[in-house]
Amino acid sequence: MFLSIFDLYKIGIGPSSSHTMGPMTAAARFLDEIADGEWPRPAGANVARLKSSLHGSLAFTGVGHATDRAVILGLAGHLPSTIDPALIEPTLAEITNSKTVNPEGHPTYKFDPKTDLVFDRENPLPAHANGMTFSALAADGRTLLKRVYYSIGGGFVVTEEELQRIETAPAPPHDPGAPYPFKNSKEMLEMARKSGKSIAQMKQANELTRVDSQKLNDGLDDIWNAMEECIERGIHAEGILPGGLKVKRRAAKLAEQLGERRRSNRYNPLEANDWLNVYAMAVNEENAVGSRIVTAPTNG
Repeated sequence: MFLSIFDLYKIGIGPSSSHTMGPMTAAARFLDEIADGEWPRPAGANVARLKSSLHGSLAFTGVGHATDRAVILGLAGHLPSTIDPALIEPTLAEITNSKTVNPEGHPTYKFDPKTDLVFDRENPLPAHANGMTFSALAADGRTLLKRVYYSIGGGFVVTEEELQRIETAPAPPHDPGAPYPFKNSKEMLEMARKSGKSIAQMKQANELTRVDSQKLNDGLDDIWNAMEECIERGIHAEGILPGGLKVKRRAAKLAEQLGERRRSNRYNPLEANDWLNVYAMAVNEENAVGSRIVTAPTNG
């Protein structure tokens, strides 16, 4: 068995895949259920309002981890891997003011984040610490559909039934289609020695048993482009990071200083390391503000 590069590296929003990517994905999954799921639909009743509650860890640390923002954006029809960071703040402001969400392919639903998104710290859900519920209500207040989801890490979301199947399933064997399966780094290095291939070459061979080369390259390009865009946003953004500590963003100022040094032709053999530190700080700050990042599998 092996983990694909697409299992390990995901494009989403910070600061933690289990607290943001998972809840946003759950909200999108609930919208799909409303539109296409096989659930009993009372005659003449249509979904008019959406509600959500966060439980366990999501309830206690959700504000600091921007879980509420992720749920709101998810109910507006956005996905972690495709959301435009420039739309995050305007979308949240519009929903707060209008008290509605307008996901593509759906009618307008009433949704007031102040009353329809509840941090329930008193009632944890039984199956996992990161639990959440979503409800669809008719205009008269009747609950038409309710679903419980669990964010189990790495951006993955499951229902209680799916989680139970995962926990009771036997450990899978090595994937017979993967030419270079491994359980730990020692096995991986030994395979490299015997095969004469680099780690990258072995991973590519494994990936090509799942996808063709075009899809593999396109997926890697998507991951790399998301990384580059994250760095670019981070080294050009200024201001105060969220939270009560009033921490100033530093990456932009440091990038400006390094740029001035480069323009003056002052040679510094350690400049590459300085740029790496700035890039890392830029991504860290983008993560802190809940922008679009690449997780591997979590940026928390």
